[in-house]
Amino acid sequence: MLRSAISSILKRLPAKKALAHCDGPCGVYDPASARIAAEAVLSMTKKLIALAPPEGNDPIAWATYNNTFSRFVAVKEEQAQETKKELLILWTDYFKPEHLASFPDLHDTFWKAAKLCSACKVNIDQGKAEELMAAVEKIHNMFWTSKGRSDSWTTAS
Repeated sequence: MLRSAISSILKRLPAKKALAHCDGPCGVYDPASARIAAEAVLSMTKKLIALAPPEGNDPIAWATYNNTFSRFVAVKEEQAQETKKELLILWTDYFKPEHLASFPDLHDTFWKAAKLCSACKVNIDQGKAEELMAAVEKIHNMFWTSKGRSDSWTTAS
């Protein structure tokens, strides 16, 4: 009874509109998450290239191969999408018009990096995965320079 009374009252009250200046109102940004995801793309691409199909017609060997191949592809595509998401957050939420004075190629850099994420999703191309890592490194350097810092680029692998 009490629950239905409270529910009835709440339905009649207008909801307050919540506002934030961006998707991440906390102001905490870091390109590290994009680097980690891009590094996973490169790792999975290398693993896919190295994965050899089994010889013969052993159904268990082929099932294992197909399962492993599918998992590597799924992780590669998921991490390429995650890289793109993290880069787009930096591009659209962190970087402001005033950053263009310091980084006139900012938009082109991010646009090309996003395109590389897509290329890495639809292909098994180590060159594209390495280009993506280089693009994320360039964005890393832009980001930390914009904060007046020179944090070093460090990869996990």
